[in-house]
Amino acid sequence: MATTHFGFKTVDEQEKARHVRSVFDSVAPKYDVMNDLMSAGLHRVWKRYTIDVANPRPGDQVLDIAGGTGDLSLAFARRVGLTGRVVHTDINEAMLREGRSRLLDLGVVLPTMVCDAEKLPFADESFHIVTVAFGLRNMTHKDQALAEMRRVLKPGGKLLVLEFSRVAKPLEKAYDWYSFKVLPLLGRWVAKDEDSYRYLAESIRMHPGQEELRQMMKTAGFGHVDVHNLSAGVVALHMGIKC
Repeated sequence: MATTHFGFKTVDEQEKARHVRSVFDSVAPKYDVMNDLMSAGLHRVWKRYTIDVANPRPGDQVLDIAGGTGDLSLAFARRVGLTGRVVHTDINEAMLREGRSRLLDLGVVLPTMVCDAEKLPFADESFHIVTVAFGLRNMTHKDQALAEMRRVLKPGGKLLVLEFSRVAKPLEKAYDWYSFKVLPLLGRWVAKDEDSYRYLAESIRMHPGQEELRQMMKTAGFGHVDVHNLSAGVVALHMGIKC
């Protein structure tokens, strides 16, 4: 039986997706509020930076993986215009419903679909840009997902991976205290779910650091990978180019 990690726990590979789904089914209604509280609003700055680095142009085809409540999909849609297309996807239906409702409330209608990043239902070379924000660490087979993302990119296309990473060493103790003491309390008070936010802290520690993820993207076939540390490494943006 193949195993993998779910936070600090070891679980059957085939069970991880179910555990992750349970977490996001629980947190979906308060996801945006909790993001603002946990990051003091910085997640919006990180996402704006991701859009700027991606540099989408009118007419571009964009795939937003683990798009959740639609922050990146909305921003990309405004940049690619009516001649472009943004496909808003997530493996979790509850998160996708939250995002679709939010987009519709803003008058934005995008193709929206439940989608497993490890088995993307799109043809080769379909997109100019693929993005995944705070979703890669929850995937069971990250190498397979990265290879799929490369497959659906056009030559010269960009993959943007925005994800929690390794914080600068002088901040490690304070960051650990915040992650394991404060986050679960915020989860209990606001989202009524302490366990899911404890999993968040654990999943960050189990996710590959900056250099390891860069090497994984190179192994997946990206010819050039840049790493942008944000907020002292709390978050890193990896950009890979399909050569």
